[in-house]
Amino acid sequence: MNTKAIVLFGHGARDARWREPFDRLASLWKAQRPHVPVELAFLELMHPNLEEAITTQVSAGATEVVVVPVFFGQGGHLRNDFPVLLDACREKFPQIALSATPAVGEDDAVLQAIIEFSARAL
Repeated sequence: MNTKAIVLFGHGARDARWREPFDRLASLWKAQRPHVPVELAFLELMHPNLEEAITTQVSAGATEVVVVPVFFGQGGHLRNDFPVLLDACREKFPQIALSATPAVGEDDAVLQAIIEFSARAL
């Protein structure tokens, strides 16, 4: 049986309040798509890290994990650091299909949502 899971991957910050929107995002996912497990992961300064989040998903039975970088664009972290982390996870978990999407901020629907948000401010 193929069990799909999502990892929402963010940068991380020293201020614990920074992660609050990520926690809300994961809660919204769980409410709207309870049949697909979701886990948060962070590049630095917060836990779980990417490997820990994928380990949790694999331990729960996931055979396919899609990592969604919740970044506005493809900066240095996503161009340089993220591929190294993702490759290390692929080596550690060769039995699962592990893929990643582009940064969410590069999606036209996300950009349109920001336009709509901004328009409501007028």
